[in-house]
Parts: sequence; structure tokens; C-alpha cells
Amino acid sequence: MTPEQKIKHCIIQAATVQAAVNSGNFDDVSVVVNEDNVDELYETMIENDVDMINDIEYEFRQGQVETNVPCEYSRHYESKSVAVRMLDESWVGWTYWYGGGKHGEPESIDWMEDAYDLTLVEQEKLVVIQTFTKVDSKNS
Repeated sequence: MTPEQKIKHCIIQAATVQAAVNSGNFDDVSVVVNEDNVDELYETMIENDVDMINDIEYEFRQGQVETNVPCEYSRHYESKSVAVRMLDESWVGWTYWYGGGKHGEPESIDWMEDAYDLTLVEQEKLVVIQTFTKVDSKNS
């Protein structure tokens, strides 16, 4: 799957679970999603409940973690690179646009089409933090 399709897959999964919670029917929570049907399923879900999909997309686009990967910028909005771990355990990143003042609409920027795959290397590091406090010499 492309990075955009992986995002759509996550949103489809979240929408399916949300629909089951709303209806109280958990019999049909599993949806078979693959690269051949993900775009069609996504469009069908938008047609059926655009508000729910928009809400899930809005939350999802904020990402799980900041990546510090260089990202696009604009004089109208703030931006940062974010990422989410996908259902297949891979990581996908994109530029998260925010700000823009009273009349700004950063959520209207199409962010999914510019998503990209990421690799992640985790390292455990021992960190020593030194904290100094001034000694009050008048009371000593």
C-alpha cells in the first residue's frame, strides 16, 4: 500500500469501530482492506457518514509523534512533521499544518497525498541531568 492508502486503512478501521460502538453491534467490526479496495472503501465511508470520517481525519492528521523530519513551510501557517504507526507496524509521516489566525483553515490543506513512509531506529540512552541550586551564604 502507498502511504496515503495506509492512512485511509487506519481511518477505515477507526470508523468501523466507531460505527460498531454507536450501533452497539460488534458482529461486523472486521473489514477486509487491501490495496485494491482501500480507496473505494474510503470513498464509500465518506458517502455514508462524512461527518464521522471528517472527525476521525481531523484527529488523525495531528499525528502520534513529532519526527523532526524537515517539512514544508508557509508564511500563512505553522507546520511540523508528524507520524503515526500504521496497522502493519510501519510508520507514515506527513506535514501537519496548524495556526493561521482567525480566518485560517489549515485543516483544508490536503495532507494525505503528501504522506511518506518512514523508518524508525530506536535507541535507549542513559542521560545524566545535573541540577545546580545556589547556596544562600547569608544563613550559613
